[in-house]
Amino acid sequence: MIIKITPDKEKVKSILQLIKEREEFVSSIDHEKFSTNASENYYEILKELASALLLLDGLKTTGEYAHKDLIDYLINYEEFKESEILFMNDLRIKRNNCAYDGKKIDPSYLINNKCQILELIEKLKKTIKNGL
Repeated sequence: MIIKITPDKEKVKSILQLIKEREEFVSSIDHEKFSTNASENYYEILKELASALLLLDGLKTTGEYAHKDLIDYLINYEEFKESEILFMNDLRIKRNNCAYDGKKIDPSYLINNKCQILELIEKLKKTIKNGL
């Protein structure tokens, strides 16, 4: 569920600082050996960036499907294509399978999709900076 809140640029700036730390961490680990951890961290970066973007618009997701609603809402921004949103939802599902079912993410997934993940991260950052 998406609810209205007061936009908070300071909180967005704080989230961006935490994301920098997560990016530094994920870039320092061996992606082949720790592909599941790296993928989970990339997902968290994307999720937090999407949350920051909605926060700028005075919105927030809550409830059981909050992460899905958050990602799906990005279709309302012209910068994001449906294929990108589908990809982020796929990564969300993979992350949930890790977190809740103990399933690992194969290193090939990260190898094949890392460029797309990094492009989405940069696109979200750029969109946020345009709103700050």
